[in-house]
Amino acid sequence: MQVIFIHGPAAAGKYTIGTLVSNLLGLPLFHNHLTVDLVSSLFEFGTEAFCQLREAIWLQSFSSASAAGRSFVFTFHPEASLAPDLVTRLQACVEENGGQVQYIELACGDEVLLSRLGNEDRGRFGKLNDPDLFIKLQTQGSFDYPPLPEPLLRLRTDALSAEEAASRIVAALQDEATNQSKTRTTRE
Repeated sequence: MQVIFIHGPAAAGKYTIGTLVSNLLGLPLFHNHLTVDLVSSLFEFGTEAFCQLREAIWLQSFSSASAAGRSFVFTFHPEASLAPDLVTRLQACVEENGGQVQYIELACGDEVLLSRLGNEDRGRFGKLNDPDLFIKLQTQGSFDYPPLPEPLLRLRTDALSAEEAASRIVAALQDEATNQSKTRTTRE
């Protein structure tokens, strides 16, 4: 069981690339806004009730999927409303059931991020689409989050098409699986 954990800032291409990786690997996509949209229908983003329910849904989803041996692609936007140890606890849910988390980090220059924020498709999931608010949140440290585990792969999405990025992710996952298989064979 494996979770492909794609993370990066708003408008870095997590959903688009995650969808392509999901299709290439035949795995479900559990993207960030499925939970955010659900919880924000009840509570305002960032409130204590919102944060607690969002976290509970993610933890239970990771735990249930890994217990069932169900691999998936997950997209995540690290930001300050999240508990600092959340990613560690999500990973523990997977590892407790013999699974593995592969981190993929997406990055993108601010100029490109700002130009992408206005894309029409971002409104479909209630995503951040206001460049002025993005700049304000960045300067206030609202996106500050503890470092995530070392990624298997880092990609600059302002230098690659979504298709190229997805292909590189799948290739890196396949290479990692081959390396792990060779390591197990050598030990035996």
